[in-house]
Amino acid sequence: MIVSLHIATGAAGGALVRSPVAAAALGPVLHFFGDRMPHEDIDSRRFEVQCGVVGLLTLAVVRGPFDAATVGALTAAAPDLEHILPLPRPGGRKLFPSHRIPGWHRPGGISANAQLLIAGVLFGAVLASGLRR
Repeated sequence: MIVSLHIATGAAGGALVRSPVAAAALGPVLHFFGDRMPHEDIDSRRFEVQCGVVGLLTLAVVRGPFDAATVGALTAAAPDLEHILPLPRPGGRKLFPSHRIPGWHRPGGISANAQLLIAGVLFGAVLASGLRR
């Protein structure tokens, strides 16, 4: 699953549970199961990182940095940091469980464009609900 959709599902989950603590716990769970969905990845890591940073900053400005939606988005996206940062890999394995289970990531399924559309709809709904508060 692309980072934008991880952020959007984390934000939506956080907005639904309305507790930053619950959102912090829910984010990695949403990431884990999002990785299981067959999907295409975006070829541009730069595009994904830029979308992720802009998305998180926008949530922090609109809803607040400690709002449940912002916390959920951050913790749902955080596992993918190991793809771009030189984090330790004990035994040569990645840290996050869905990144190291053989066969967990499955190709095909939802296209990158469809994931971006879904992410945009979810993200827009979460931002709009933050503006109404």
